[in-house]
Amino acid sequence: MPALKRTAAALITAAALTGTTLATAGTASAASYHCNTSSKTVDDPSYTGIWPDNWDLKTTICAKRSGSTVYTYAKITVNGPNFYADTNVFESARFHLQVKQSLSGPDKVKNWKNYYGVEKPLETTNHYGTYTTGVISWKAGSANALGDGLLQLNWYHDGKDYQNYTFTGSPVV
Repeated sequence: MPALKRTAAALITAAALTGTTLATAGTASAASYHCNTSSKTVDDPSYTGIWPDNWDLKTTICAKRSGSTVYTYAKITVNGPNFYADTNVFESARFHLQVKQSLSGPDKVKNWKNYYGVEKPLETTNHYGTYTTGVISWKAGSANALGDGLLQLNWYHDGKDYQNYTFTGSPVV
């Protein structure tokens, strides 16, 4: 009987280890996001005063492939000037997120969505914050694809519509 118990224990242990290994392999092989982060400093074109009016913007654009579908999202971090008394610096602001097919020439936009929630961290009292878009996708099949996007700012009192600020897209997935 002890030999039978040892065999049963060994089989249970082996099954548990195999199950753990398989579960870990499944998790490890699940698609993970690949990201690029880029930054730029932007001048407020509507402000001509003596105080520094630059906005430090950082964007991380990520993409992943799961089967034949490519998913992308962006995270935007804003660090604006804190001397503004008015929190209404923009008529409107949005992040224009895109899924693109990677081509040898210009990449082709396959899906896109505008995210207006980015205006909130831009116009808080300290003009600092982070915003993460939702996720959009495209059924790419076997085509290479990437996430891309641009921040579109419509500044108050500059007499212009949206101005586009581009960032580095995600790696190709």
